[in-house]
Amino acid sequence: ACDRLGYATSFVQLPSQEIGSQEFVETILSEVLRFKPDYVLTINHLGVDKEGVLTDLLARLELPLASWFVDNPHLILYFYKNLASDWMSIFTWDADNLHSLHNQGFKNVVYLPLATDPHRFAMRPTSITRDLAFVGNSMVYKVRDKLEQYEFPPLLIKDTPRLGQAFMESGVFSVSDFLQQDYPKHYRLFADIPDIETRLGYEAMITWQATLMYRLQRVQALLSFSPTIVGDTGWFELLPQKGWSYHAELNYYSDLPIFYPATRINFNCTSQQMKGAVNQRVFDVPVCGGFLLTDYRRQMEQLFELGQEMITYNEVEEIPDLVRYYLAHDQKRKKIIQAGRKRILAEHTYDQRLISLTQTMREMYR
Repeated sequence: ACDRLGYATSFVQLPSQEIGSQEFVETILSEVLRFKPDYVLTINHLGVDKEGVLTDLLARLELPLASWFVDNPHLILYFYKNLASDWMSIFTWDADNLHSLHNQGFKNVVYLPLATDPHRFAMRPTSITRDLAFVGNSMVYKVRDKLEQYEFPPLLIKDTPRLGQAFMESGVFSVSDFLQQDYPKHYRLFADIPDIETRLGYEAMITWQATLMYRLQRVQALLSFSPTIVGDTGWFELLPQKGWSYHAELNYYSDLPIFYPATRINFNCTSQQMKGAVNQRVFDVPVCGGFLLTDYRRQMEQLFELGQEMITYNEVEEIPDLVRYYLAHDQKRKKIIQAGRKRILAEHTYDQRLISLTQTMREMYR
């Protein structure tokens, strides 16, 4: 995208060890003097050391840093010292994070949703080979890995399914806030966990458990249509033996741009780490010529004209009728695809996101 826009860039690989060493500082200084950048860009704070050396150095150089979070920023930023700086701007894909990021001390916080690369997800002639498919992780192994990795209090482990279900049904965005509000006994146990990493591990586990249950409920509503489920083998532990077919995980870059348009209905149910935001699939599927049936998210309202450019469901009970209807109406699907694709190409590509980010940085740091 930077190349297409004519933005000159320099990629700096920061060392993973000995952060704060003289070599680290000299590498940054040398590249800044050589390249003379307008600002530094990172995704999810990658390359920004947890000790705050880079943040402090860039502030002394009066060189702005833009960090675009496309995953939950709070599960990442907990580990960082010297978080806030006048020379740092945080961009988040989820508008629901704006208030909490301001509360963490960040002055410059901007909503910047996900997008797609229409060159990678190019529309090409394709034949339909399946009626219905869902591409997604079962979360079975993600939950299990957290249980094996950390020593959580026994009650928090025992009540994981119940808490996951309750968090899924809650309108609260943060697991910590959810426990404090609705489960004070569990919250006290959670708050007494001595190290931050284990607490964050528990927050992640409850989020994955909630996502597991959320996806399972919705995928079960597809079984009468014999869907193809693409993902990890954890799905065999959740779904009955019959009523669906399994496909191993697909490569995002080489496989999905071909898979999506070859499917009559691509089904989407979003992770519970983003209760109001939209995920990558909302942009990727239509732009390569695929039809998407997705769960409603509040932030869709400012991205698409719902019902014309994007078809959504609110409740599980709506899913079978919507699937049945759009399987039977090819022209309706094509009309939605065309309208959604037109909107995405006009407003939701990574080129446009980079233009927006760069303009924002220029306005902030004139």
